[in-house]
Amino acid sequence: MQPFVHQRHKSITPLSTPRELVVICAPLRSKVNLSRIVRAASCCGVRKVVACGQSKIDRKIARDAADQIDVQFRRSLEPILKQYRSEGFQLVGLEQTSNSSSLFDFQFVRKTALIVGNERLGLSDDALALIDCVVEIPVYGLPHSHNVATASCMALYEFCRQFPNG
Repeated sequence: MQPFVHQRHKSITPLSTPRELVVICAPLRSKVNLSRIVRAASCCGVRKVVACGQSKIDRKIARDAADQIDVQFRRSLEPILKQYRSEGFQLVGLEQTSNSSSLFDFQFVRKTALIVGNERLGLSDDALALIDCVVEIPVYGLPHSHNVATASCMALYEFCRQFPNG
């Protein structure tokens, strides 16, 4: 009997329609975190990431995503949130708040802007006031939250699970 041969690095899975998901990052302290978010977003078929503040991308970490995804750099978060709301996006913050929903129970809409906060400070009160929904990832141990890049990956995965074809 012939052993089953596993193929590594299969071809990219095509989406039937382009994803209407944008990732918007509050000012991040670490270019490592931003680069990991860009890489994960690209793997999920996201076409645009907006990075606020001074953070840069490390091409060694982002790899091919640095060339495949439209990364826009902006100074501040609130004007970007207002812009995407005016374009009909549902603004979904990834943050732990008293009114946040569990990511396990949240139903995304196809046209979503996922807003991720700063590593230490999260999303500001001003940003939270502009956001339509807030989702959190339940944590069962310490520390009290996941790393911003890890949490972003989890939220991106859940969006893709809900909309596997685009």
